Amino acid sequence: MKSQEHAKFKLPDTPGVYFFRAGGVILYIGKATSLRDRTKSYFAKDLIAARGPLIVDMVFKADTITWEETDSVLEALILEANLIKRHQPYYNTKEKDDKSWNYVIITKEECPKLLTERGKNIDFKKNLTSAGIKIDEWYGPFINGLQLKEALKIIRRIFPFVDASSAKRDNYEFYRQLGLTPDVSGKEKMLAYKKSIRNLKYFFEGKKKAVMKDLEREMKLAAKNEQFEEASRIRNQLFALGHINDIALLKNDISARKEKAGFRIEAYDVAHLGGKNMVGVMTVMEDGEINKREYRTFNIKGFTKANDTGALEEVLSRRLRHTEWGMPDLVAADGGEAQLRVAKQVLDRYQLKIPVVSVVKDERHKPKDIIGDSAMALSHKKDILLANAEAHRFSIRLHKNKRGKAFLGK
Repeated sequence: MKSQEHAKFKLPDTPGVYFFRAGGVILYIGKATSLRDRTKSYFAKDLIAARGPLIVDMVFKADTITWEETDSVLEALILEANLIKRHQPYYNTKEKDDKSWNYVIITKEECPKLLTERGKNIDFKKNLTSAGIKIDEWYGPFINGLQLKEALKIIRRIFPFVDASSAKRDNYEFYRQLGLTPDVSGKEKMLAYKKSIRNLKYFFEGKKKAVMKDLEREMKLAAKNEQFEEASRIRNQLFALGHINDIALLKNDISARKEKAGFRIEAYDVAHLGGKNMVGVMTVMEDGEINKREYRTFNIKGFTKANDTGALEEVLSRRLRHTEWGMPDLVAADGGEAQLRVAKQVLDRYQLKIPVVSVVKDERHKPKDIIGDSAMALSHKKDILLANAEAHRFSIRLHKNKRGKAFLGK
């Protein structure tokens, strides 16, 4: 497959799992924060250095890309593991020794535990670990151990479970107080925990909708029986499942990416006419050089009137989900204190420590000050102003094009 063929598949800018295929046969399965941008990365010039000759061979042999969207990166991670287990694609199993892959196991005992094990420590035929632990169910393989660790932290906040650490008598109460391990004292509470383990199994099988349906039924029953505390707990679980917060996984993607070449400044601007035909842009400077290949555009929707800060928040939020683009060393907004504050808030939301500046304009829209991180503003003034000027030029051009198409009814 050649790079120019990628665009014809029209992959969405959403999380999910992608499949490289040849003649209908699945060659490789992967997960993505953005299906479109992740698969596009397989056609980069440095693919052989980044992924090795085996993956280059896979891309050469593939003739199509298909995909399955998910609601979150967490669900993409779980779906990827289930599909690799089911299909055993050649290039997945050859890319890494499957004995070193990570697996999640649910133990077969009165108080089930959730554990992680390497494939080399599991006898899959006997459902037994090398330490003699009986396995009720196992899930995997999970390719990235660090991502699995972060995923389990997210899942545990929704479905508290017992693991090797919390099973120890000295640790149990500590974990229970944190809400990471359930109260399993007494028959009724143990039954409730086993019901939660059942839902956890469904979630690892990719059956989130079935889990939510069961929880809705349990919540209504609890409310009917005037067990309002229990109904409230289940309601919170439902909300967490419907609004999975997987920022930690996004950050993990950032740390796992290849190191970038130089100091990167990203400048942002928004253009519109009274709130109509609103667009946003990102321009990039790397080591003092404009890098137009890294420029990005954003069509902004959801605003019926001018809202520059709301538009900037949308643009930055969408951009930061694209961890495969790399991360900037400095963010430069166009505007004043309001834009500076919004940019900082978005970065804080994603738990990113990236310096922010904002270019303040006069009444003729000429730069008069750079506010925010003063050290960055001083040491990178020339590049900040150039990146900002590029962003303004680019956003105006994009807005005019969009306005023209709207006028012509295209």
